[in-house]
Amino acid sequence: MRESDRQAAVAEASEAELDEVLEGLSRPQKELSSRYFYDRRGSELFEEITGLDVYYLTRRERALLELQGAEWVATHRPSALVELGAGSARKSRILLDAMMKTGDEPLYLPVDVSGPFLEDTAAELTEEYPGLRVEPVVGDITEPLELPLELPRPAWFALLGSTIGNFPRDEAAGLVAGVARSMRPGDHFLLGADQRPGVFKTRERLEAAYNDDEGLTAAFNRNALRVVNGRLGADFDPESFEHRAFYNGDEHRIEMHLVAKRALQVRLDGEVVEIDEGESIRTEVSCKHDQQSMEDLFQAAGLELVDWTRDPEAFFALALGALPS
Repeated sequence: MRESDRQAAVAEASEAELDEVLEGLSRPQKELSSRYFYDRRGSELFEEITGLDVYYLTRRERALLELQGAEWVATHRPSALVELGAGSARKSRILLDAMMKTGDEPLYLPVDVSGPFLEDTAAELTEEYPGLRVEPVVGDITEPLELPLELPRPAWFALLGSTIGNFPRDEAAGLVAGVARSMRPGDHFLLGADQRPGVFKTRERLEAAYNDDEGLTAAFNRNALRVVNGRLGADFDPESFEHRAFYNGDEHRIEMHLVAKRALQVRLDGEVVEIDEGESIRTEVSCKHDQQSMEDLFQAAGLELVDWTRDPEAFFALALGALPS
């Protein structure tokens, strides 16, 4: 990146983002927020990852949505669906199919940080579902939920794909609590969560999902550095880092890191960040859950767990929360 381009990028970046990145890179364990994975290219890479055989999460969740999610929709008959981190809305189509059968002109609000990708998704859905109202919302799901219109009730809020795992417990509870503030009696929160290792789902099987032989997850991981370069004017060399992902059993989570292949100096807003050879930047945590931890999460956010299902081998689960009756 040329110096003039770098300065222009920094000028456009929010002060909060710069402070966040610099603070994260100054910690003993350097960190970047997982939100930096997602520009258009990052969203496209993630969609490719979800199609890999080794990445079981999407298939297991989809099967649960087809079996139980559609039944829950038929029972509770939501008129609106607000999906956080919607992406391509591929799995949401299962819920939308069910909603189209039970309601007149249901409303779908996909929320995603990648505006262009979200616009493509909204255009596809409008064409696929005559009568479905689609109102895309460009936003960061970690920020307070601001909807552009009053929702028809009852409404469903959904966070699928094990996205909740990207947040430590307190942050996850804060995110769910933020959504709960937009809920009314009769509304529901649908949450997808990857499960902890057990009899069938070994640690090795779990780690393999984040270390595909095709290198897509590695490319997705390095894309965070490209996004930081483009948005904040940094000069990371993504190819100077190798991808590493492993299960931290003490914390019940997968950790993704970028490990420096050599000593590096990275410039960012006039600051120089020193990175030693072998030092890592943690780019993502993916916390794994069980029924109790999900129930605790809902309770911490002021909701109650009203329904729950998981696949027979306990790889993945869906939870349905609501305001206390």
